[in-house]
Amino acid sequence: MHLYKKYKVLLLIALLLSGVFLSFSILSNNNSPKQYIQVLGIAQDGGYPHIGCQKTCCQLYYEGKQSKKFVTSLGIVDRRHNTKYLIEATPDIIDQIRLMNHESDSNIIDGIFLTHAHIGHYTGLMYLGREALGAKNIPVYAMPKMAQFLQSNGPWSQLLSLKNIQLKSMTHQKPIVLHSGLKITPFLVPHRDEFSETVGFFIEGKSKKALFIPDIDKWHLWEKNIVDEVQKVDYAFIDATFFSAGEIPRPMSEVPHPFIDETIKRFENESIETRSKIIFIHLNHSNPALLDNHPSKKRLESLGYQVAQQGAIFEL
Repeated sequence: MHLYKKYKVLLLIALLLSGVFLSFSILSNNNSPKQYIQVLGIAQDGGYPHIGCQKTCCQLYYEGKQSKKFVTSLGIVDRRHNTKYLIEATPDIIDQIRLMNHESDSNIIDGIFLTHAHIGHYTGLMYLGREALGAKNIPVYAMPKMAQFLQSNGPWSQLLSLKNIQLKSMTHQKPIVLHSGLKITPFLVPHRDEFSETVGFFIEGKSKKALFIPDIDKWHLWEKNIVDEVQKVDYAFIDATFFSAGEIPRPMSEVPHPFIDETIKRFENESIETRSKIIFIHLNHSNPALLDNHPSKKRLESLGYQVAQQGAIFEL
């Protein structure tokens, strides 16, 4: 047996025996759990393929060798109460709502949680307006500066004046209780806050907990220890915009993110149980781990990490 395949088989056996293998799968709607997170997108704000990209990474898509990757978003679904919430309103919101909804669902969405005012995280709100859905009072949960940005700038302000959306305030580290034990708690993280503050989310379901941090400048700039925070949850969807330094032809200090290589370094002495909780998400088109079957992705998996997969379901 090839050494890599042998190692992967042994790793899987070890995870199963230790009882820490994550409840992760891509399931049909009939087989999905009653309460779950669904990965609705995994790419950085510009999506994949990326506008203007002539490099091999995006050409593979046009050659039919890679699938389209939606912009990063999570769905929070509770089938007991027939409720569905979006985390992020991306430019791919049309396809993402369809991916999350069941054929029998009468309501489109019960609420949207926003992390910040960068284009991949809120501009999908435009599809709720007069020119598209013409929605009625869809709750949009936002931090104070994010809410002020929407209120003070068009076309977002029109969504409010026409009552397409209804703003719901969020407060740092104050839980929002939805129903049946489902709670979402925002917390501030350091990021390029040109128009709003930036938050991550702590998601708590009936039996599982998850961390969602799609954007952060660097782990060491955060007041909390990312290793400690991952150990508290069952799943950790964390910023993996770039794999390593020098990945894009511009000063990477202009768009600071924790490189995957840096995250691996931070977790190198942690147990396989801890590493297996990490699901890398928000990958730039230049990130080799975004590509199916790329050696960099296989390397991460061999170390126990996961790369988020569009459509994947994680029981809450």
